[in-house]
Amino acid sequence: MNLRVVLRGLVVFGSFVALGVILKITGLGSMLDEHWIETSVRGQGLTGELLFLGAGALATAVGLPRQGVAFLGGYAFGFALGTALSVVAAALGCVLSFTYARALGRDLVAARFPARVRKIDGFLSDNPFTMTLLIRFLPLGSNLLTNLAAGVSSVSAVAFVSGSAIGYIPQQAIFALVGSGVTLDPVFRIGLSALLFVASGALGVYLYRRYRHGKTLDEEIDRAVDGPDVPPKAG
Repeated sequence: MNLRVVLRGLVVFGSFVALGVILKITGLGSMLDEHWIETSVRGQGLTGELLFLGAGALATAVGLPRQGVAFLGGYAFGFALGTALSVVAAALGCVLSFTYARALGRDLVAARFPARVRKIDGFLSDNPFTMTLLIRFLPLGSNLLTNLAAGVSSVSAVAFVSGSAIGYIPQQAIFALVGSGVTLDPVFRIGLSALLFVASGALGVYLYRRYRHGKTLDEEIDRAVDGPDVPPKAG
């Protein structure tokens, strides 16, 4: 696995760990717990879960990190439920941005990101479900741009959204575990999360290298995965 991929991913991971530590040490975590999670989300049953899903879906639909949604899900609901809700929220956000591009923003997205649309159309065309899984397993790339470009492409909505939802699971579970570790077993949970994050990233890179069959999703991603000395591919 390329060292730059590991380092870039660990920077993202470390930022959420640092956020959790700050919340706990400064007392802001208690404030958040009392004034938002406890009041509006945690312990509110279906109402709190639906509120979290709606907020998480809107956040990921406009490009905020889905890992942050997972972190807050773990903090509010614990590991298992936080993972499940954050996966559903990210999938709903995927549906929103994909549908916007396909139904309303086709001309805008195609004009703004023509190369991205062309590449993702070619990358996903033969086996959209499997190739979408490859994209989501990678610890790189823009979730929002991928959703928008796929919406403009010819890819099946069902294949893309279902592949995305399943592909979201590893990272959502890892960051929900980090969030749940803020208040319970922090050393063990955060340490385990770090190991799982590196392992999942390595798996994503391995699958991408093995099954992309010479296709290019993004030249920056390809150079990060294959190494800086690999020349850019045409197209």
